[in-house]
Amino acid sequence: MTPRKYTKKTAKKVHENRRKNYFFRRKVILAVLILALIGTGFYLKQSISYYYALYFNKFSHKKLHNSEIETLRIQKILSSNLDKTYGFDVSHYQNREDIKWDSLSIGNKTIPLEFVVMRATMGNRNADKHFDEFWAKAQKHNLIRGAYHFYRADEDPVIQANNFLANVKLESGDLPPILDIEKIPKRKTNKKLIEDLKVWCKIVEETYGEKPIIYTYYHYYKDFLKGEFDGYPLWLANYNDVPSPTPNDHWDFWQFTENGIVHGINTKVDLDIYNGSTWSLKRLTLD
Repeated sequence: MTPRKYTKKTAKKVHENRRKNYFFRRKVILAVLILALIGTGFYLKQSISYYYALYFNKFSHKKLHNSEIETLRIQKILSSNLDKTYGFDVSHYQNREDIKWDSLSIGNKTIPLEFVVMRATMGNRNADKHFDEFWAKAQKHNLIRGAYHFYRADEDPVIQANNFLANVKLESGDLPPILDIEKIPKRKTNKKLIEDLKVWCKIVEETYGEKPIIYTYYHYYKDFLKGEFDGYPLWLANYNDVPSPTPNDHWDFWQFTENGIVHGINTKVDLDIYNGSTWSLKRLTLD
């Protein structure tokens, strides 16, 4: 085949077209790389911020200590549940200045805390004085938030539910409402207590469209609540040397110590495990 011959004008045009295509392809590749870099930055933003705060944004820590038995118990629980998600809970018992929200971790600074549960209201009319500030701080620092009502067993369930709803405005991405029941009533029967708790749950569930999480101590649950709130997410407190908060029942959250020592908090706090991954926890949150 005879080679095609070009005039100088045609050859120049072909060269210019090739040059344009070459630079166009380079621009496309550069744009793709920039978009990939931006996407990676957003994906790693939380981790980068966490490690920056952990190692460079210094916080003056108090030297908190536990007994050797409690230290070993906590370490055993941490090492046995590395595939699960960790959080903590706070109330006005923690001072504002005691918390460095952008550097929270446990387990020799290697396990980040992914969620926080905070007391919002108590009984018929009381509200936690730090709730609004802690609630906003948790959102600012990308923690999954939960709010709980401390139920007073001898007070009115309707008034208590309305107290919670008046003070807490849950949003998409927050945990469902949480009912904290720890006390036995003095002026009501246990049967009446269960009826009242179900009234509180019904009112709150109708507002948010999700069953509240039930928090209590393991033995309280076993003795009074078991079988009464099937289908509700269960959060159990058990501070004993056990591999899980309950030997036989399904659980969603485990408050495993009230003596948690956290990098980023200058007082001991309650520590919690969610029985699943962070993605699983996010599926539990409100839409």
